[in-house]
Amino acid sequence: MVLKKRAIATYVAAILASGAGLATAADQPLSFVSWGGSTQDAQRDAWATPFSKASGIKVVMDGPTDYGKLKAMVESGNVQWDVVDVEADFALRAAAEGLLEPLDFSVIQRDTLDPRFVSERGVGSFYFSFVLGYNQGKVGAAAPQDWAALFDTTKYPGKRALYKWPSPGVLELALLADGVPAHQLYPLDLDRAFKKLDTIKPDIVWWGGGAQSQQLLASGEATLGQFWNGRVYALQQDGAPVGVSWKQNLVMADFLVVPKGTKNKDAAMKFLAAASSAKGQADFSNLTAYAPVNNDSIPQLDSTLAPNLPTAYAKDQITLDYAYWAKNGPAIATRWNEWLVK
Repeated sequence: MVLKKRAIATYVAAILASGAGLATAADQPLSFVSWGGSTQDAQRDAWATPFSKASGIKVVMDGPTDYGKLKAMVESGNVQWDVVDVEADFALRAAAEGLLEPLDFSVIQRDTLDPRFVSERGVGSFYFSFVLGYNQGKVGAAAPQDWAALFDTTKYPGKRALYKWPSPGVLELALLADGVPAHQLYPLDLDRAFKKLDTIKPDIVWWGGGAQSQQLLASGEATLGQFWNGRVYALQQDGAPVGVSWKQNLVMADFLVVPKGTKNKDAAMKFLAAASSAKGQADFSNLTAYAPVNNDSIPQLDSTLAPNLPTAYAKDQITLDYAYWAKNGPAIATRWNEWLVK
């Protein structure tokens, strides 16, 4: 009888301990990692803050996104990030390398999402265009029209701001500026692209994150360059003397992913559901002028945003092939990094 009582007491204690452990896990803050600056501020306001209020789960903002760090966390088994905003090509590549958790589409509503921006292990954060941005005080009356202007250092003297990472965008704009038709971009002619970039290499200033790109353009340190459309929009909203050309705008997307081995998988799925919902996407788009990945968001968008959204410039648009980059990116990165240090 005593043994039986002890067994029952031990069982009850184990249940209580298990329950306490579950409560502790549920109370853990969710780490959300993104690129910083005005974009991450909008993600906080549109997604993180409302999610915390609705769920009781605290969201801790971190960043900037670092692919090497994400991979190291997963491989070491010490995953400290729960949801990470990454570029679309990395999302596909990381999934193939086993670095990401599969998404739970019983929680995330997939049927309202643009199929271009959802996969088994990633859901669109937003989609955007690389646009030609310029400092109005530096270019004078002759506003630049397309990517060829980046390579005209006589007409537009000064530094050119370009995205420093080996990912979709820079090589494509170099080829377009060199006369390659949009429908013939892929597979990329790397020799031709790097040869074109060589012509302005001494005049390039590289940016690695959105906040840095904004500083380069607004300050006039860069006369013109390649920018995320939402970052230029944010500067314009702040009254900065910057302009934009949408000709040959290059469409790309960010994805939200969950690193494999996260300790907060259930909370991460709930966060992705909220961020990709019609309201979550509309609220974010209204703050940033990035386009929503949820088709049901469209009626909820501020009508005054139309001239600042990629959706308004479809006829001048070129969609970057992030599946090509997911497959060929590592080899391109090796050549890219060698070229940078030459």
